[in-house]
Amino acid sequence: MPPVADSLQKFGTSFQTKVITCLLVDDEFIQTIYDMIQPEQLDTEAKQWIVKEIKSYFYEYKSVPTLDSLKVRMNSVKSDILKDAIVDELRQVMKYVKATDLQFVKDETLEFCKNQELKQAIMKSVDLLQQQRYDEIKRVVDNALRAGTRRDIGLNYVEEFDSILEDVSRSTVSTGFDAVDGITDGGLAGGELGIVVAPSGIGKSWLLQAIGANALRAGKNVMHYTLELNQAYVGLRYAAIFSRLETSQIKEQKDKVKQMIKNQVKGELLIKYWPSKSATVQTMFTHLKTAELLGHHPDVILVDYADLLTDSSGHGEVRHQLGTIYEDLRGLSGEFDVPVWTASQSNRSSIDAETIGAEKIAESYNKIMTADFVMSLSRKIEDKVANTGRVHIIKNRFGPDGLTFPTTMNTSNGQIDVYEAGSGNGVQVQNKMKNGNEYVRKLLKKRYDDFEKVMDDPQPNE
Repeated sequence: MPPVADSLQKFGTSFQTKVITCLLVDDEFIQTIYDMIQPEQLDTEAKQWIVKEIKSYFYEYKSVPTLDSLKVRMNSVKSDILKDAIVDELRQVMKYVKATDLQFVKDETLEFCKNQELKQAIMKSVDLLQQQRYDEIKRVVDNALRAGTRRDIGLNYVEEFDSILEDVSRSTVSTGFDAVDGITDGGLAGGELGIVVAPSGIGKSWLLQAIGANALRAGKNVMHYTLELNQAYVGLRYAAIFSRLETSQIKEQKDKVKQMIKNQVKGELLIKYWPSKSATVQTMFTHLKTAELLGHHPDVILVDYADLLTDSSGHGEVRHQLGTIYEDLRGLSGEFDVPVWTASQSNRSSIDAETIGAEKIAESYNKIMTADFVMSLSRKIEDKVANTGRVHIIKNRFGPDGLTFPTTMNTSNGQIDVYEAGSGNGVQVQNKMKNGNEYVRKLLKKRYDDFEKVMDDPQPNE
């Protein structure tokens, strides 16, 4: 039996009896406290037997037992002395059914049990601290803090059908690309994870930043985490997107660019850099909490990119580590009720692929299983010259997938547009891609002719 300070005994005999009364007359109370209250927390064998039977009956039938049910179960009690004690205790229990302080008893019992859960979590955290499993400490403590929350056993489909139409609406943050918004019912919402998949050097970081820039134009606050490019260079890329200038031209036109940014950016942009493999999802959680305390509340979070985060769960294999990272990212999205966009590498064989499917995802398929929306970006050599590409929808919880959208993409200044295949612009881009080889040949010929002209007629030095 636990010490008195760690049990309900400290509240006295009548209080414990009223706790049993509450368990027998309030379904919601037992649903809430079921996992936390333990028979050994009460002071007599009779009380412990009753609580044990209430929990057992509730587990089996999902409702509290009647007195008749308890009487039947008493037949299994061998000791006549214990039987008499149980009967006496139940008589006392029923006397308190109309007591005016039962809500107080429920509140105090719930608070006590929650504190006990937290105490046990802290004690467990000591061992985790010695093992340097810091992220696990947060999980254990978070689970303890969630103890005692109201349980929801699900939606009664027929009786609550009207609520479906009310609850199904999502508060989304637009990607700024009509083709993508059209198949996601407006973009991503809080608790949802989107992934951009592409090989190295194709432009997935630019695509993430284009989503961020579109959100800023719409008045949304953006938290941009970068584990590849430093903060200043990410900021320079945003300046290129807003000014339509190449990054090399921005410094010499600084004042003009600043004014263009002020004219377009309606939300707040925060950029935070960590070196590759130096941060975990928990690191981001802590940073977001700090930002909240300082009055910064993002509407969308960008992570460039999740494969460069570190997993501290202790998994040995890379694929398991990555799976946990993406699960934690989606959990982070739900914790802050903010959509999260990130990027992921595809494997080497995807470099020359017309479109990139799920089979090209590097390391771990768990990324696809966890995400709500996954789109790939493919660009062959001729696409890079012609500033074109293809966005392919790998997974979409909110609508159709398997679609491929023609895309224009200029990685010198971050100008990106994604079109529906049947639209005027979409058809034009597709025709440009079909004639890609001819376009490249003509472009290279023009550049060669320009070079020859300069060599034949060089300008004198001034």
